[in-house]
Amino acid sequence: MVDQLNSDIHKRLELAVLEIFSNSDFHRASIRDIAHTAGVSFTTIYKHYGSKEQLVFAFVDIWMGKLTDRIVDHLKGIENLKEKLRKVFWLQLDYYERHEGLGRIVFMTLPMKTWMADRTFDQPRMMSLMIDVLRQGQSEGILNPHVRAGTLLDFLMGFVQRSFFMWILRGKNESLSEQANIMFEMVWQGMANPEKPIQDKTSRLK
Repeated sequence: MVDQLNSDIHKRLELAVLEIFSNSDFHRASIRDIAHTAGVSFTTIYKHYGSKEQLVFAFVDIWMGKLTDRIVDHLKGIENLKEKLRKVFWLQLDYYERHEGLGRIVFMTLPMKTWMADRTFDQPRMMSLMIDVLRQGQSEGILNPHVRAGTLLDFLMGFVQRSFFMWILRGKNESLSEQANIMFEMVWQGMANPEKPIQDKTSRLK
């Protein structure tokens, strides 16, 4: 849908969606608010999207796709599993810090139940990439094998979401990305195979 719009209208709609839905109550905002802010006719928006939900989801999908592109690009050449996950963790915190409006929409203002009902919520490319990395870690005995890979993903993503939310609440006094390495070590301890350190210690004693 977005591809059918010219670049000027696309940019104006993008800025309007970010401004309105990152700072306002989702239920109170309307297509007319977006049209007024973007300087785009109500008819044009309704013709292409049909609802404010579909408009927001379309742009969120684009923004999340750009994050996925960054993850794919940055993981090239990284073989060590822990460093792969560290990079993924840092990239997400850095991306949401740089794109605060998106973080606010995804984590704070967008009703989760509403978004979950839309296909864009699944983000199959990003989720598949991350699940594959986590399953690799489990198969190699590095990550906790006693839970689903999806549970490890929930743990990782939940930490990202909570970190962003509290960063906003505490006034953004520190950089999220600069704290990423310290926080990742905490996340890693929660995801690592609990039996692995015992095995390593035993092997060293031998």
